[in-house]
Amino acid sequence: MDKSAEESQFVFDRMSGISRFIYEMLGTTTSGGEMDYTVAGYVLFAVVFIMSAIVYKLGFAKKLKPLQSLIIYIFLFLGCLVLTFLAFFLPIVEGLIVAALILIIYRVRRMNEYKGEEKDSIA
Repeated sequence: MDKSAEESQFVFDRMSGISRFIYEMLGTTTSGGEMDYTVAGYVLFAVVFIMSAIVYKLGFAKKLKPLQSLIIYIFLFLGCLVLTFLAFFLPIVEGLIVAALILIIYRVRRMNEYKGEEKDSIA
């Protein structure tokens, strides 16, 4: 095993689960025989941004004007750049998935309670 392969294995051993999966699946070999992970980096960023937007929308979004929403999403985009670097070795994506699931469960329960209150007030 050469030095480059040892370093790559060292890094992969310390990556978080979803990040490692993305990098292992989307890493491509260049014509020089080296690995290129450019696409994997963009995919990881996209996953972090999409999950952050879902969590924001489910838990924190208020009815705003379109320009205000655009500004919020621009800053969310910039914040996700930092989160993507942290997502290599910390379970950021996994945490966002858990947060989204909790917020989905909360929303479903709240809708069911609202429907129940609506039936009680009609009867």
